Amino acid sequence: MTRSKAREQAFALLFEKSFHPDADLGVLAELSLINGTLEDDPFTLRLAECVWGNLYAVDEIIEELTERWTKARISRVALAALRLGVAEINFCDDIPHSVTINECVKLCKQYGEVADAGFVNGILGALVRGKSDE
Repeated sequence: MTRSKAREQAFALLFEKSFHPDADLGVLAELSLINGTLEDDPFTLRLAECVWGNLYAVDEIIEELTERWTKARISRVALAALRLGVAEINFCDDIPHSVTINECVKLCKQYGEVADAGFVNGILGALVRGKSDE
């Protein structure tokens, strides 16, 4: 499986988790494997677990970068993509930031509203620019 496809699966798990915040991520993944909507892939699970294991920090970063936006105003597609992107940029040193941004924007274009892609691109770009200023 390509990393792009694995990332798409992680995105789908995060999107699903947004509807069931109290459900265990492992249980959601297992159910998705059983019903055939998820293929068994270590990179997929690594990304989803990275996001959910660092969710408080990830959401805090998103809230800082989206100054006048609350999480409730962000579409679930954009939020899942932002969470994935922020986690990759901050906790996955082996993934180039440009790849992360490109893949998250692509997911928004595929699954979200027209404005989601530009919003996610701007937020993740600001995050990367801020990291390079440090």
